[in-house]
Amino acid sequence: MSNNFDERLKKSMGSDKSDRAMQDRAVTQDRELSDEDRVSMFRQSFWQSALPDLPEIPGYHVCWLTTRNPRDTIQARIRLGYEPITAKDVPGWEYSTMKTGEYQGMVGVNEMLAFKLPNALYQRYMAEAHHRMPMEEESKLAETADMIREQARAVGSNVMEGDGTADMRRRIPTPIFT
Repeated sequence: MSNNFDERLKKSMGSDKSDRAMQDRAVTQDRELSDEDRVSMFRQSFWQSALPDLPEIPGYHVCWLTTRNPRDTIQARIRLGYEPITAKDVPGWEYSTMKTGEYQGMVGVNEMLAFKLPNALYQRYMAEAHHRMPMEEESKLAETADMIREQARAVGSNVMEGDGTADMRRRIPTPIFT
């Protein structure tokens, strides 16, 4: 008797289980995204902007700063001269102000806060980071190339330089950054 009961139990569980699995499979397959849908979402993620463009404020460079970078903190940026943007700086942006917390009243989106930096200071920072420092590195590379050329001459050899090495010796005026 127990053999018959076990056999019936196996058969009924097996058939119900496969039927139910097939039904569930069809429902979940209908809800899943196709690979093409996923590729389309991936492609769009590179073109969508999560942050709105800040309006220009005369005399200032405007930017978004994160509150989550432990090496580049909001407090450090304030010490460098960055000033938080509030709704009074950009009329019509009242909807984008932080409502509570440490950054209450500042224009923000999620963990990003809007800041402004006086243009004169912005130009100096950009010149330092994107002109003077790279020029110093180029000078070091040019000196190394000169040293290698002199060492090669000392042993009766020759070093050929490309245009890029000669360009590293040219002094370029500091550009205006936008």
